[in-house]
Amino acid sequence: MNKIEKSWYKPVGLINILLLPLSALFWLISGGRRVLFRLGIKSSYKASVPVMIVGNIGIGGNGKTPFVLWLVPYLQSLGLKVAVISRGYGAKPPHTPYQVSNDSTAQLAGDEPLLIFKRLGCDVVIGADRQASIEYLIENNEPDIIVSDDGLQHYQLDRDIEVCIVDNERRFGNGLLLPAGPLRELPKRLKTVDLTVFNGSIKEDGYSLNTTGIFSVKTGLPVSDFTPKGIAVSAIGNPARFEKSLKANGVNIIQSRHFADHHMFTEQDFDTVSKNNLFMTEKDAVKCQSFAKDNWYFLRVDAVPSEGLITKLHNLLDKKGIITHGV
Repeated sequence: MNKIEKSWYKPVGLINILLLPLSALFWLISGGRRVLFRLGIKSSYKASVPVMIVGNIGIGGNGKTPFVLWLVPYLQSLGLKVAVISRGYGAKPPHTPYQVSNDSTAQLAGDEPLLIFKRLGCDVVIGADRQASIEYLIENNEPDIIVSDDGLQHYQLDRDIEVCIVDNERRFGNGLLLPAGPLRELPKRLKTVDLTVFNGSIKEDGYSLNTTGIFSVKTGLPVSDFTPKGIAVSAIGNPARFEKSLKANGVNIIQSRHFADHHMFTEQDFDTVSKNNLFMTEKDAVKCQSFAKDNWYFLRVDAVPSEGLITKLHNLLDKKGIITHGV
């Protein structure tokens, strides 16, 4: 995390003040764009199946992917065939739309889409053109509902349900728009979404992130016989949360190595780690499996929503006509 990003989660200082003119420009451009869509001057694409967007108003480390990993099976439990679309940040697919498969790598599909596919086995399609991705899925996979992993600010895409994930610990940082702060939209945007979900809260509108074991990066299988001491490696938006979870699971972190969010790891990134045990997130592990050593591990976490959140989501799906009453 660079100096500017660190300043977002501290009291407003000189760096933030100097960047305020750029934040004002960002507000004018993004706000003007929203007005054009609201007035119908710019048109949105309406899919023939319901679309649920799971996004946020800030950038990085809000816990969106764990929620999607819980949401898809929940929707499936209601009898819905679910597909996922994603921009595929950092991916370099041979074409788009690109459907993630067993042959996909993180380089082709992106880390989060590959993780979602590996965990859930559902249809996952990536591409910057979300309309093309949706039309591909409708033609080839016939889903009942499409979950968009991120895209809350992608107003070219009409949506039936908007879910905004908020980090209950960091919240909105200094409350400023990019680049003076971490926000893409101001907190008042939450008044217009269908559901605001707080990551790290066990209250009515939240979910906790529970660790469900240490796994081998190389095999993807759970492990129990390992030395709980080594180097924590991460390329995520909030490495502090990950390292806190490692320590809570008894891992003695002797060194931390942080990379930019979505960094596409290569074997050379680990040339200096000697023979130490490595601990990483599941999102990072999918990028390292092909060259992982036997003593590389990842910490698996799962979202556990409150009963109140599940009830709210169920009622919302019912209200929108996505499920029939009583399902």
